Amino acid sequence: MDSIYDAFTDLVEHSDVLLAVYDETDRLRVANDAFRRTFHLAAGETPTWIEIMRRNHAAFKGTAIQAADLEAWLISTQSRRGKTPFRAYETDLVDGRWLWMTETVRPNGWMLCIANEITDLRREERLLRQDRDLAMRAAQTDELTSTANRRFVFGRLEALISAAALVPDSALSVCVFDIDLFKSINDRFGHQGGDMVLRHFTNLVHRVIRRTDCFGRIGGEEFMLVMPGSPAENSLVFVEHLLAEARSAYPLPDRPAVTYTCSAGIATYQPGDTAVSLYGRADCALYRAKTEGRDRARLSLETLPLAEQS
Repeated sequence: MDSIYDAFTDLVEHSDVLLAVYDETDRLRVANDAFRRTFHLAAGETPTWIEIMRRNHAAFKGTAIQAADLEAWLISTQSRRGKTPFRAYETDLVDGRWLWMTETVRPNGWMLCIANEITDLRREERLLRQDRDLAMRAAQTDELTSTANRRFVFGRLEALISAAALVPDSALSVCVFDIDLFKSINDRFGHQGGDMVLRHFTNLVHRVIRRTDCFGRIGGEEFMLVMPGSPAENSLVFVEHLLAEARSAYPLPDRPAVTYTCSAGIATYQPGDTAVSLYGRADCALYRAKTEGRDRARLSLETLPLAEQS
């Protein structure tokens, strides 16, 4: 048995196919030699995906990132990365090679990445498929904050509700955030200042959510976070931590005294829920947080009518 395992390990390590495994925090845990050479990693290194991208970009190596704003590109990519059980796409490298990359994600958030070189395929076909992928990304991304947009978040919520309906006692929570007194921020500091606050909150959330979570801007100063596998009490603790982080932050570099706060409403999946009903209960909880003084999170106290549960 050991000899079979050793043979398998040897094949993986010396394969020309790129293979890597990331954990639920998007930290690299295992990678073969082809992957490490492509992304310029030393043996034994375990950086996060974002750290790999930043390091390679600074050294003009690895993935060819055409975006003028690297941080916006990272958020856009991270908001879709690992959110579905399987994804396939093309990517090109600074050295001119093209890769066909697949991501397989387990329910616990661990991800297997496999990449094959496709440089020899016709350039016109590659560019056509890349244009298709870029168009899909644009359709799923909020232009201002670079995070997922309303369409993508609600689509992901609908998929998770469908999965939860098949598993008894599934935990699935939704949180709706609203930046408090946002109009006054725009009035005092202009729309540019308001935009900086929106981007700051987006970056703050993306730094701490799990791979399996889905976060996006759903309109104006309102955001939604979908948390599969997270019961109400756990979600409340996590969201209160986010609100504390926002409360102590300074989003405008040229105005170090300016702060902001958020309110949040949380609802947990009940049998019979739809994306609309679950979002609606979270929104009602948000309204309660607002009327009770803002800068706080509240759990939904509502339950679905029995007719909707049957």
